[in-house]
Amino acid sequence: MGRAVLSHFLVLSTSSPGFAPSQFLKAPATSLLRSRRPISLSGASFRCCTSSVSVPETTPTSSKKRIVSGIQPTGSIHLGNYLGAIRNWVSLQNAYDTLFFIVDLHAITLPYDTQELSRTTRETAAIYLACGVDASEGSIFVQSHVRAHVELMWLLSSATPIGWLNKMIQFKEKSRKAGDENVGVALLTYPVLMASDILLYQSDFVPVGEDQKQHLELTREIAERINYLYGGRRWKKLGGRGGAIFKVPEPLIPPAGARVMSLTDGFSKMSKSAPSDQSRINILDSKDLIANKIKRCKTDSFPGLEFDNPERPECNNLLTIYQIVSNKTKEEVVQECQNMNWGTFKPLLTDALIDHLHPIQVRYEEIMTDSGYLDGILAEGARKAAVIADATLHNVYQAMGFLRRQP
Repeated sequence: MGRAVLSHFLVLSTSSPGFAPSQFLKAPATSLLRSRRPISLSGASFRCCTSSVSVPETTPTSSKKRIVSGIQPTGSIHLGNYLGAIRNWVSLQNAYDTLFFIVDLHAITLPYDTQELSRTTRETAAIYLACGVDASEGSIFVQSHVRAHVELMWLLSSATPIGWLNKMIQFKEKSRKAGDENVGVALLTYPVLMASDILLYQSDFVPVGEDQKQHLELTREIAERINYLYGGRRWKKLGGRGGAIFKVPEPLIPPAGARVMSLTDGFSKMSKSAPSDQSRINILDSKDLIANKIKRCKTDSFPGLEFDNPERPECNNLLTIYQIVSNKTKEEVVQECQNMNWGTFKPLLTDALIDHLHPIQVRYEEIMTDSGYLDGILAEGARKAAVIADATLHNVYQAMGFLRRQP
């Protein structure tokens, strides 16, 4: 991640062009998350459990379940971010109560360019809107503009065992690459901030990709631990509502489908942090740049084109991209492309990508030229998010025994 940690926790992927909210499956926690282990506190042992406490009702005026998601404002938003996450947010926003934010606080866990952070934050917000995320359907805001994120992180940190954080795979990988002298405490503790991002809004579901299941698992464990330590009758004795302080979020899993992979390595996910820009198609790439990247992307020497051959990851990836951006079914793509060679298919893919991204790029330029419009969207989104966040934070402070601040 040279400039940033990996894309934030809410990354989806699908190869289905007809992707719809109703296709999502609420996966049983036991199928994705490890079983609850007894946790020792001051010699006492207990098992995290939520069945004995009631879940707080946070949206009495709406029957919609709530989802939160976000992407870091570092590097360029690429095709993987768009097809794997943002495009699916558009499908979700009518069926769910949604909060989509730019996770700028996560962007500073490794060295970054201070001159770029503000600019890329605005650009990321503009891309959200250009891709079809509707501010009237939910909230679009900047993470650091809602200060409750950091406050709740500190409170959660007090009850998060260091051993849980030491086991996080991404911390191990990134700290090994960066070296101990260049690793700040934030790289270790940012999963607690991620938990704060989710729990602050009493989220019902969290869209997750394969590489983020461990972070959701940690979030669930933190929520259950806080509920056990401070919720229920303990909270009620302090004048609170009692019951659970946090909802324990469930994973939201898309139908089986392929992630968007690198153009230079079909076994690696398309990533902002990859050293070569040739490995990805950025949402704002020019027509000539898209054509050049597709022309030079890695292929193979097998005859014809086919999906799902494990010996042809690049072929599967390029066909999947074409399927989605052309809005065709897998069967239609097979019928059209199975007898093509790469010299015929690559221009076809290039044209489909350019046609698909052009309206987004035009809308992006319109948004970026109207700074007042964009600032207004972000300010209103932060205001709406803060109403929910502050209510949760008040409950946590109360349940943990803090003296109430007087107006």
